[in-house]
Amino acid sequence: MRPEDVALLRVPGSVTLRGDLLLTDVAHPDLETDSYRGGLVRVPTDAVSTDLGPKPWTRGDRDTSPRISPDGRWVVFVRDRQLHVIPADGGEARRLTDLPGGVSTPVWAPDSGRVAFVARVPEPGRYGADGAPEAEAPRRITDLRYRIDGVGFLRDRFQQVFVVDVEDGKPSQLTDDPVDFEVPVWSPDGRHVLAIAPRQDAGERVLHDSVYAVPADGGPAVVAVHGEGNIWTVAAYRDQVFLVGTEFGGLASGPIPSGVWVAPWEPGTAPQPPRRLTDPGTVDCDHSAGSLVVTEDGALALVRNRGAVELRRIPLDADRTPLADLELVAGDHAEVKAFAEDAGRIAAVVATPDSAGEVVLVGTDLRTDFSADLRAAGIRPLREIHGTSPDGYPVHGWLALPEGDGPHPVILNVHGGPFASYGWGLFDEAQVYASAGYAVVLPNPRGSAGYGHDHGMALLGNLGSVDADDVLALLDAALELPECDAERVGVMGGSYGGFMTTWLAAHHGHRFKAAWSERAVNAWDSFAGSSDIGWWFADVYAGPDPDTQRAVSPLTYADKIAIPFAVVHSEQDWRCPLEQAQRLFVALKRNGTPTELLLFPGEGHELTRSGRPRHRRQRFDAVLDWWDRHLRESVGPEDR
Repeated sequence: MRPEDVALLRVPGSVTLRGDLLLTDVAHPDLETDSYRGGLVRVPTDAVSTDLGPKPWTRGDRDTSPRISPDGRWVVFVRDRQLHVIPADGGEARRLTDLPGGVSTPVWAPDSGRVAFVARVPEPGRYGADGAPEAEAPRRITDLRYRIDGVGFLRDRFQQVFVVDVEDGKPSQLTDDPVDFEVPVWSPDGRHVLAIAPRQDAGERVLHDSVYAVPADGGPAVVAVHGEGNIWTVAAYRDQVFLVGTEFGGLASGPIPSGVWVAPWEPGTAPQPPRRLTDPGTVDCDHSAGSLVVTEDGALALVRNRGAVELRRIPLDADRTPLADLELVAGDHAEVKAFAEDAGRIAAVVATPDSAGEVVLVGTDLRTDFSADLRAAGIRPLREIHGTSPDGYPVHGWLALPEGDGPHPVILNVHGGPFASYGWGLFDEAQVYASAGYAVVLPNPRGSAGYGHDHGMALLGNLGSVDADDVLALLDAALELPECDAERVGVMGGSYGGFMTTWLAAHHGHRFKAAWSERAVNAWDSFAGSSDIGWWFADVYAGPDPDTQRAVSPLTYADKIAIPFAVVHSEQDWRCPLEQAQRLFVALKRNGTPTELLLFPGEGHELTRSGRPRHRRQRFDAVLDWWDRHLRESVGPEDR
């Protein structure tokens, strides 16, 4: 895979299934228009038409989020940020909304006549409504949760719950509260819309969520389930509310594995405490919105497990059931990205080492081939590798190798998070670097997700300790292989991976020829006050004491960095603000370290995953140029 092959990525988003109608939305980066394009695609489900392959179902440039009505008559979807509906048997799409903030997360009512969704409602005069944005009045901010990377300011455009009647096309705003509502679902009787929102009675510094019930015919939102942790997604079944969330009573928004919970719910009664169905020590649920479906056969949820994202079935009477006792439905050595269920059949989007995502009908041979062009361009296989840290702790990860016997120059690539993980799905970065001739080491050190409670919590107060030991242990395991050149090793990473890159360059710089650190946390003192999450994240991982924060800040040790160092950042990054890069760049230049600063205009923290397509390609070109200069030695770019 070459940098320009980013345009070959065809990635299914969500899936919806009803009868023989199976739809998905497929998007791809378009380098010519510098945008993401795609539409709804119908995937055949019967043996006769399966060989014909998926067919375009809509003609929009960017149609997403398809949902088939319960009676199978209609499909609602998002086009140009507005809700549209189209007959399931074909026809012209009809626009249902015209809201200035756009819409998201459509969900059908049980009667197939109404659709609930959420949309941001801007204050009058905001966001260009009455003139140029720079001429707007100042914002009055009284809450710490006032902005978020990739979205922008929050307190002057709260996300509210709406319902629209499909026949008359008139949306009604159900809520008008100073809070963001997310992930709406309908109650089984269609009388309420349930949605997640920050808990309002716990104080502004407590990041707990609750599930609120909003009357569909109007009336105030009331609490259905009180949370004492994060709630990521919710489902209503009979007289119960199921949810995916973190440990109740635990550390809010810390690296706590999520589980599946259930609570009784009856409108007009006081909320009851939820009961955990899954084991907190072994089950770590994925955070994806909508990744929970409940049927009489059990709750279907996505679970992270050693680099896989598995679809597991949890019995409704489960009681802290461990992972080993939960039925594996899909996702063995793969990553399930989305799924839908209809009458016992399950359709899923599944990513594998050689595909960014395919639609499969579980239990059948049906499988799309959206990544065929990408494989034709060249995909390198992943190899599982294992190492042992100095304290005896086992370390797990992957190695992507180039063609040929080697020995190849090596790139140690540390993921972000840190409560995240590398996995079994196709990773475009590893593919581009391996195709260019580099062996790419992908570690999941302590602090990563998907390895149980203790693994995820290991970095609280321990940054730069066991995590550094773990990534170096997996690097050592890779360097024992004849395909890897121990004399030509570089280190790179983004966000927490950028933190670790700078940390390793300062404390273990003799092991590397050069470093590439992007969108990194470099100094906890300023991060705490400038990042959208800094006011709580810094305390969770580094602790509140200023001396401790300085001790675990890579910037503190910038004078120890002597290897060539690339500082890479996005100008609109609010997660790890630009000052984090500026402070490190200045310190390194003043120290005489060979240093370059690469800034991407208009981008936020998610550049590598969802930034402008041309910027993604330009970044790949810059990465390969950097490693060509510092790792390839006598081998030139023409030999890639």
